[in-house]
Amino acid sequence: MPTLGEIYELAVRLGMEADPRGQEKVKRDLDRVKQDYEDMKEKEKEEFDLESLVNPYPDTRILNGEKNLPIEGIILGIDMEIGEVLLADRLRSQGKKINLILSHHPEGYALAGFYEVMHMQADVLNKFGVPINVAEGILKKRIEEVGRKVMPINHARAVDAAKLLDFPFLCVHTPADNLVTRFLQDSMDKEKPDRVKDVLDLLKDIPEYKQATKGKAGPKIISGNKDNRAGKIFVEMTGGTEGAKEAMEKLAQAGVGTLVQMHLSEDHRKAAEKHHLNVIIAGHMASDTIGINLFLDELTKKAELEITPCSGFKRVERH
Repeated sequence: MPTLGEIYELAVRLGMEADPRGQEKVKRDLDRVKQDYEDMKEKEKEEFDLESLVNPYPDTRILNGEKNLPIEGIILGIDMEIGEVLLADRLRSQGKKINLILSHHPEGYALAGFYEVMHMQADVLNKFGVPINVAEGILKKRIEEVGRKVMPINHARAVDAAKLLDFPFLCVHTPADNLVTRFLQDSMDKEKPDRVKDVLDLLKDIPEYKQATKGKAGPKIISGNKDNRAGKIFVEMTGGTEGAKEAMEKLAQAGVGTLVQMHLSEDHRKAAEKHHLNVIIAGHMASDTIGINLFLDELTKKAELEITPCSGFKRVERH
C-alpha cells in the first residue's frame, strides 16, 4: 500500500523522466533554484516554497494530508472541485475505499502558481528550432498575462472543502502532461504519418481518443486540410497552458508543419492558419486522461489500489 508521499514522489520522478527538455536540463534548473535559495535573505526564505527544491513543477503538489499516510483508494478526475469533493464524501459514506482525492488540474496554491511552469515552453520551442532568446522573448508577456488571470481566482475553495471533510488532496498536472506528450511524440516519430489525415487516424486508434470520438470530443483538424502533407510534427501538450501566439510564426520558420495540441484559442488558431501550420486538436479531456492513465499504470504495477474515476476521466490500462 503506497503512502501519499510515495505517490507524489512517483509523479514528480515520472514527470522528470518524460520532460521534453531532457532530464539533465531539469536537474540543472533545480540546482539553480537551490543556489538561489541559499543566496536568499532569511525573510525571503520564510516565503519560499520548499517543494521547489526537489520538484520542478509548481502545479503538482500535496494540497492536504501527511506524506506518511497509507493510501487504499483514490477518487480522481480531470477537475476535482467542491462538487467532486462532496461526491467523494458521499461515496465514502456508502462504503467506497477512498482516502485520497487526486486532481489533474491544479487547485489551491498549485493553481495560484501554475503559470510558473510555462517557462519550460521556451526550451521546448528551442528544441524544435526556435532560437532560445526568441522563445524566451515571445513567452515573457504571455506568462505575465496568465499570471494576472489567476490572481483573482478563489484558489482554495476545493482544498478547504477537502480539509473540512478530512480528505488528503493531491494534484498532478505537468508530470501527466509530460507523459502524454512523450507518448504521442514517440508515436509520431515512429510511425511518421505522411498526411494530416494520417496523423488524425493514428490518434483515433488510441483508446482514449476512440472513446472521445464517440462522445463527439475526439481529434479534429482546425487549421489546414486533411490531404496536406504533415511535415515535421510537433506534439505540444505540456508547459501549463497555451503559450504565445507569436510562436506560430517562429515554428513555421523553424520547419514545423503540423501541431498536435490539447486545445487552442481562436487567436492562436488564426495565427497558425496565417502561417500555414496544420493544427490538430486531439481533445483536452482525452489527452489529459492519457497522461493520468500512463501515471496510474506505473503506480499500480506494485500496489493494489481501488480507483474511482470521475470528472471526465476514464481508466484505460496498458499493462
